[in-house]
Amino acid sequence: MSGTHADALISRQVRGLEALLEERGVVAGAALDEALDAFLAGSSPLNGARVVARAWTDPEFKERLLADGTSAVAELGYAAGGVQPQRLRVVENTAHTHNVIVCTLCSCYPVRLLGPSPSWYKSEAYRSRVVREPRAVLAEFGFAVPLDTEITVWDSSAETRYMVLPRRPSGTESLPERALTDLITRNALIGTAPQ
Repeated sequence: MSGTHADALISRQVRGLEALLEERGVVAGAALDEALDAFLAGSSPLNGARVVARAWTDPEFKERLLADGTSAVAELGYAAGGVQPQRLRVVENTAHTHNVIVCTLCSCYPVRLLGPSPSWYKSEAYRSRVVREPRAVLAEFGFAVPLDTEITVWDSSAETRYMVLPRRPSGTESLPERALTDLITRNALIGTAPQ
């Protein structure tokens, strides 16, 4: 099934579910729209960037973040999941390891921390290829990972979401947390860019 066909099928199923919920009086269409708008209003890659900047400036927070991402982001007022609670696992890039996230089955993604997922993240091409040939896919993003760097691909699920902790750029030791936040992109939090 092509990505476009799958997206159309999912859209029809969602519309059908919404209609059924309205028909049975479970929820009004306007209330559903309001709930979705409220959910997305608090969802932004800036949230994930704030988490990373805190980890870069606070070693104790970084330790907690890597040990239990769900609890650590809650300290900053963020939730890992969406409608239902999920576990957040944060994986750290190092000089010898680069991490990238994907959801091979659908497009599970920590929306609250990264904002709505980009269309390429949901595409069948990305979901299937990044697992088989991550180095080539990252190169297509303009990110040439050194050959001596191991690439680990993390597959999200309904229960567990992932976020990448990018490496702190050299020369930023004197920058405050707020300025560091501006250096972090959504693609770095997914692993398809260094920062």
